[in-house]
Amino acid sequence: MSTLSLTACDPEQQRVLIIYTGGTIGMQASSAGLTTRGDIATRIAQALSTLSIKERQQLPEYDVLSYSTLIDSSAATPLNWQQLAADIHANLNRYAGFIILHGTDTLSWTASSLAYQLQGLDRPVILTGAMQPLDVANSDALENIVGALRFATQPDLQEVTVYFAGRLLRGVRSTKQHTEAADAFITPNYPQLGARVGDDCVYYKARGLAYQQQGAPRFELPDYAPLANGEVARITCWPGMAAWQLESWLADSRVKGALIQLWGAGNLGDSPALLEVLASASGEGKLLAATSQCPSGSIHLGAYAAGHGVFEAGVLSGTDMTAEAAYTKLVHLLAQPLSDKQRRTLFVTSLIGER
Repeated sequence: MSTLSLTACDPEQQRVLIIYTGGTIGMQASSAGLTTRGDIATRIAQALSTLSIKERQQLPEYDVLSYSTLIDSSAATPLNWQQLAADIHANLNRYAGFIILHGTDTLSWTASSLAYQLQGLDRPVILTGAMQPLDVANSDALENIVGALRFATQPDLQEVTVYFAGRLLRGVRSTKQHTEAADAFITPNYPQLGARVGDDCVYYKARGLAYQQQGAPRFELPDYAPLANGEVARITCWPGMAAWQLESWLADSRVKGALIQLWGAGNLGDSPALLEVLASASGEGKLLAATSQCPSGSIHLGAYAAGHGVFEAGVLSGTDMTAEAAYTKLVHLLAQPLSDKQRRTLFVTSLIGER
């Protein structure tokens, strides 16, 4: 059972809900390496008490919801994404903003999924974590929590974001690009939404979703069917990939869709056998999409002859979407009772600034 820690405050004060899922930020050292640890509410309060009076006065009141089963984010599944969305929905009218403390390995995957599930959100949802545990000397955890709290009551911020190392990033555009550096997250094809500059937290409103999609309908949680058993595959092409290898994934009746990561601007090669596998899977109603293996830039299926066949085979273009954004969008669409035509149309439509 999850535990909710409430703090006393003025009832008129804007409040933020911090949801703790696990991850390095709350871990402790053990003989087997870093492991999950609870009591996060007390530890956050202790860390914040080390700030100056001025710094503490800049922070909103907050409550902490700690999940009873804490996970390393490498173990996260679409069911975890759906649970987070449900908990935010259940508490939407009680809080001005939400912060999710999450492991860094799949933080950008969770952020991308939540962005789709909470489409039309009218307040901030900020994911953050740390490269070092909160209790470790010189950890980046406290700064990340403080920055997230500062942005969490920004009324013009109305989308799912990532705050890390002084930068506020669009969640569905984010990706982890370093295993050790404090600034582990980037948005390679979109500018940052905000930044902490000295004592100020600056939000670039014109880059935000609320400014770009004024009048968008408020979200309603969709009628989801669980998708946590590998129904969507992610396949990265490699030199010499054989048709039978691709077919071993796509011909499986349990697979409903797949993200194919191509080379460069969307090239696969001139193998008729590979294209036949793609066309067969697409013809069976499986939702196939492609992105580039390059971290920056966009794919243009058909710009080269080596990619034209992919488009003809029925594979949808992920343009400049991250792998996380494209994959979680496939999961999002396949988890709902939509027709194949609706799914294909929605995939190539920008729903929440993902492309």
